Amino acid sequence: MKKVLILHTGGTISMLEDEQSGAVRPEGSNPLTNFSLNVNNVQTIVKELFNLPSPHITPKEMLEIKKEIEHHAKNGSIDGVVVTHGTDTLEETAYFLDLTLDLPIPVVVTGAMRSNNELGSDGLYNLLMSIKVAASDEAKNLGVLVVMNDEIHTAKNVTKTHTSNIATFQSPQYGPIGIVNKKILAFHHYPLRKETYSITKITKHALLLKAYAGMDEKIMEAVEGLNPDGIVIEALGQGNLPPALVPGMKRLIEKKVPIVIVSRCFNGIVQDVYDYQGGGKHLKQLGVIFSNGLNGQKARIKLLVALEKTSDLTEIEEMFSK
Repeated sequence: MKKVLILHTGGTISMLEDEQSGAVRPEGSNPLTNFSLNVNNVQTIVKELFNLPSPHITPKEMLEIKKEIEHHAKNGSIDGVVVTHGTDTLEETAYFLDLTLDLPIPVVVTGAMRSNNELGSDGLYNLLMSIKVAASDEAKNLGVLVVMNDEIHTAKNVTKTHTSNIATFQSPQYGPIGIVNKKILAFHHYPLRKETYSITKITKHALLLKAYAGMDEKIMEAVEGLNPDGIVIEALGQGNLPPALVPGMKRLIEKKVPIVIVSRCFNGIVQDVYDYQGGGKHLKQLGVIFSNGLNGQKARIKLLVALEKTSDLTEIEEMFSK
């Protein structure tokens, strides 16, 4: 019989809707802990780590989840892990765990778009399917997975694409890597590469900015005043920025502050193509780091992890090329 650890951390999957007002809020405990989770040949070990809406989750909590998983996995007493989590920041926690956990067992993150007592609630079903994946031998050594709405996604590629639809989690460009339902668990392709960084703390401060038409130097002046350890900018198109940002970016790079560029487009990757003031080629020459296909929120998570390993801009750039 397989043993699967279930870590509850809060989110809509653990909340209830007020029948009169329609407001959704956390209650004293997770109602999912009261359900009997019957999955064939699987024994579950349930722990409520905390009960937080996902906008309240910080890298501190992500690190706590990581350490809890490692604590239970170190003696080989579990065969898989499921983490229930609010959907707003689910992809960030999943990617943090993907970058920092070095375990062969399946680790699955799931959640819900409808609270526990709403009509058509998806939480219990997503949890049951996640347990099925976490107990599967086929899910070993694939990194952290996200299971929602009958689909299996990699933590690196999945993102929330809709504010309320239960099919919100998609992997632009790549799609899910497998499907799961009551009868079937099947992977139709696998990730080729896995990167892991051993860290024990998160101490750095990284900012995420989104570029827009007319963005001026006041933004960079404000950023400089915050003394960040690193910055991620969702740039325009293939990796271009308004020219007014360049002087401030240059000053930060001279101070050895890494600036990582991603695109605000959700398909494609940034490239140093355009050769004008603020164009990608110009930014690359200044020392800006181009990320290989991550969205802004995940690039920030990776930068936080990278900064715990090194302050060398060349080494950080190598990490973002993977």
